[in-house]
Amino acid sequence: MSSKLIVIGGLPGTGKTSLATGLARTLDAVHVRIDTIEQALRTSTNDGDAIGVAGYAVAYGIVADNLRLGRIVIADCVNPLASTRAAWREVGRRAGVAVVEVEVICSDASEHRRRVDSRASAPCAEGRGRMLRCWVTRYALSVSSDNRYGLFNAFQTRLTVC
Repeated sequence: MSSKLIVIGGLPGTGKTSLATGLARTLDAVHVRIDTIEQALRTSTNDGDAIGVAGYAVAYGIVADNLRLGRIVIADCVNPLASTRAAWREVGRRAGVAVVEVEVICSDASEHRRRVDSRASAPCAEGRGRMLRCWVTRYALSVSSDNRYGLFNAFQTRLTVC
């Protein structure tokens, strides 16, 4: 299979990482997880959660390097902003590869809330960045199921996992 970039996005607790790791194993692809990069940045700096867009910027570079090596790369991220989606497409364009964008959703609000609330990684733990992610997730869980994923309405493909 030729090199390509698969961007798997969606709210926390929807199953992005499970999907991305399974797909990476099946395709022998590189899996780049924004949460892992952001956590490494947090633990290696004195600013804790004040990393801004650094996690995405690091990921764009890692992904570009692997695409140039001819690898299939799976980016695993929330990716709620038009600017981050555009940046992923630009990484693919510069590498000359196809970009496939997939939004993962959990259409069952009760199951989604259970997943978020039971996470060992405590998405609502202390820290500004985590609190923002917590707020976005809780906001999405509080609105009607028809409007829940309006944050992500620019994805190419929507995959419902629960």
